Amino acid sequence: MLRFTPLLLAILYALAMYRFSVWRTQRELDAKSTQLADPRLKRLTDRLAASLGLARIPVYIYEIDPVNGLAAADGRIFITRGFYRKFQSGEVTGEEISSVIAHELGHVALGHSRRRMIDFSGQNALRAALIMVLGRFVPFAGVWIANMLAALLGAGLSRSDEYEADAYAAALLTKAGIGIEPQKSLFRKLDAMTQARAGAAPAWLMSHPKTDERIAALDRLQHRWSLQN
Repeated sequence: MLRFTPLLLAILYALAMYRFSVWRTQRELDAKSTQLADPRLKRLTDRLAASLGLARIPVYIYEIDPVNGLAAADGRIFITRGFYRKFQSGEVTGEEISSVIAHELGHVALGHSRRRMIDFSGQNALRAALIMVLGRFVPFAGVWIANMLAALLGAGLSRSDEYEADAYAAALLTKAGIGIEPQKSLFRKLDAMTQARAGAAPAWLMSHPKTDERIAALDRLQHRWSLQN
């Protein structure tokens, strides 16, 4: 039993840290967000809501500058102020913003927040186990190798979630009559915006798939749907 104690402690620590992170993020979102009140975007979000059989979709502006969208554990969708400014300046369209909202709705509907809690705990348990094993054979490099392997696992799981949310968004956008093209065009624009920051990091170390791979996956979806029709 004693040999498994570090693993149990790692799992409990991971759960506690995840809960704390969710609580802290929730407090920050509550303090720094206001409900979206843009009539042009509301017309699009109303179409998404109608396609889902909902009265409305709760979308909020998160008052930070980086261009991003996110979904809270309680189902709220957030667009950052920096992203909204891109819309106001005409750099991105309303349809492209709606594709972000649809993507984040996918994370909520597919239970990615709950699944990431399990994944996060598993990664920490794996890290602890690898440190114990590798530490015996490579004392100095064992911790580094364990952290790298756990990071690779986490990145792979995150990319899988992104592909699933992309597919959900594509289906929702198609049903709402908006289509998938805004989703693809936004990927290209975001790629151009972040290219300098992302550099040439290997795809297997990135939490999001490469842009061309995400677009190719959407193309395959469209092709499959066209064959079904």
